[in-house]
Formats: sequence, structure tokens, C-alpha cells
Amino acid sequence: MFDPFGFLLLTRERIQATFDEAVERGRLTRTDANRLVAELVDLGCQQTEELLGDIDHLLDRGREQLESAGRRTRVADGMERLARTADRARGTVGAGPSVPIAGYDELTAGQVQKRLRGLTPADLRRVREYERRHANRKSVLSAVERALA
Repeated sequence: MFDPFGFLLLTRERIQATFDEAVERGRLTRTDANRLVAELVDLGCQQTEELLGDIDHLLDRGREQLESAGRRTRVADGMERLARTADRARGTVGAGPSVPIAGYDELTAGQVQKRLRGLTPADLRRVREYERRHANRKSVLSAVERALA
């Protein structure tokens, strides 16, 4: 059967029948025919196993990449929502440190900017004052100003 991808599919029976015909016509000896059939079948099995192994490897890698990307996104989104909810709850009851975002000093500027959503104007002003006194990151201060506007 013709395969446009460069692969040829022949059954063991078809190969055996072809060589049996060559033996009947006197073009090959039975021993040579059996040896050639065995070699062709072994080679075909070996190539098939290699191809299937390559396909499995590629599929596994693709699955891992998809799962990893999906897991990272879901975990990061979930953690972000959980942290914002905790920040709002702390702000509502007036508990926690002077800045209304938990773990503020360990957060990157980008992480702080994401956590600004949902904060009250009073909490945003507290973040602005804390940021000015500590890291004084311009990107964070600009984000706070935008949120207050």
C-alpha cells in the first residue's frame, strides 16, 4: 500500500506469499526465501517499535507541557484569588500588618499590582504609603495611583 509519508505497510503473510511465488518460479531457494522473509519482518518490527516509541515520547512530552502549563495557570490564578480574598478579609476586620496585602515585602512589583484589584481606596492609600517608605517602586506607585483615580 502506498503511503505518502514514506512508510510502506506489508503484512507478514503478503511478504511470505511473494517469496513463495518466487520459489515456485525457481528464482529463489526455499532457504533464501525464508531467510529474507525473516529479515524483512524483523526489520519491519524493529522500525515499527522505534516509530511507536518516538510517537509515545512526543505524546508524553506534549501531555506534560499541556498539564504543566494548565497546572501553573490554574494554581497561579487560584492562589491569586485566594490571596486577594484574604487581603480583603483582613482589611474588613482591621487585622494584620500596616499594609493590607499579606507577604507584601516578598512580592514582586507585578504581583503587588495584581493584588491591588479589589482593595478599598483606604487600603490603596495604605499600600501607597507603605511602598513609599520601603521599596518605593515606581511601577507599584503608578498602579496604586491608577487604581485610586
